[in-house]
Amino acid sequence: CAPPDAVVWPRTVGQVQELAALCYRCGVPMVPFGTGTGLEGGVNAVQGGVCFDLSHMDAITELSLEDFSVAVEPGVTRKALNSHLRGTGLWFPVGTVGTGE
Repeated sequence: CAPPDAVVWPRTVGQVQELAALCYRCGVPMVPFGTGTGLEGGVNAVQGGVCFDLSHMDAITELSLEDFSVAVEPGVTRKALNSHLRGTGLWFPVGTVGTGE
């Protein structure tokens, strides 16, 4: 495990943009972190850098029942999304995104 040098918890897209611009100007690596499932290896900052913990960005910003689409921030969990969808007749099942199932 290679921990980051620092961790930030932005709450808005604007904050992410400002922090990313600062890291870019300073040549500091950025390591994004969403909801913490651990399926992707978690935060592994092999070259140091700043972890952008996006778990506080948990808004569901758009829902279209007509075309079955939803826009979410990176901190939204499947459980939270399904709670939001309750009563619509829709749900987000496990293991179907990007698998062709």
